[in-house]
Amino acid sequence: MSSIHIFNVEMTCEGCSGAVERVLNRLKGQGVEDVSISLPEQKVSVTSSLSSDQLLEVIKKTGKKTTYVGKQ
Repeated sequence: MSSIHIFNVEMTCEGCSGAVERVLNRLKGQGVEDVSISLPEQKVSVTSSLSSDQLLEVIKKTGKKTTYVGKQ
């Protein structure tokens, strides 16, 4: 079953949000269904059947400071 997980990610520019989107999009079809990024709010919403810990690890690969906010 999928949940929407919300993360705060330190993103300063389109390049930052693009990097986050790229790593998450690689998991499309492998647990990630949808990715929504708000650069002004520095928020990333991921619709996924993966756990928040798994998603956190993936986002952290970008080198961005990331915190898990919770489920929507």
